[in-house]
Amino acid sequence: MPGLIASGDGPGRDPDPGSILTCPNTPAGGSGAGHGLHRSRFRPNAGAMLSRKARYALHAMLFLARREGSATATEIAEAEAIPRKFLEQILSGLKTRGLVASRRGPAGGYVLARPPEAISFAEILRAIDGPLALAPCVSQTAFRPCDDCASLEACEIRPVLAAVRDATARLLEGTSLAAAIKGGIPEL
Repeated sequence: MPGLIASGDGPGRDPDPGSILTCPNTPAGGSGAGHGLHRSRFRPNAGAMLSRKARYALHAMLFLARREGSATATEIAEAEAIPRKFLEQILSGLKTRGLVASRRGPAGGYVLARPPEAISFAEILRAIDGPLALAPCVSQTAFRPCDDCASLEACEIRPVLAAVRDATARLLEGTSLAAAIKGGIPEL
């Protein structure tokens, strides 16, 4: 699925857990060096899986969507079995992207910045992992031609990756936190 790329799971991982996507034509064992890849957007040799950081972000956001009032990072971390320090980094990123707000004081903690019906899975995944596309040549937010592709028009891979991106985007954009809690997943 586009955008659901492993980031930071396993040996040889990219030191930037926020970078996620790869050009499918990067040679095995390639580092992306000399390819002009943007580490914050595309990762060579990543598998098509949801990153641990993105999974934790979804769990934390769903926890906040189910909760009345605010929750501390410690409460969320304990309830969702997420390392607290890692969760704090995730929450900071979600706050920067306007998905959560923090409150100080005795009743402080984190709350959703908008109603759960107004926050989609796609928004959360993009905030954490970047574009949803599997390759830069089909990304709507970080487009660039693949380095080894002679022609975008003649590429036989690109139409398939674009269709995957479109279907994934429809599903993830159509799934709000509220819908996920209720078990509602939109039809493709």
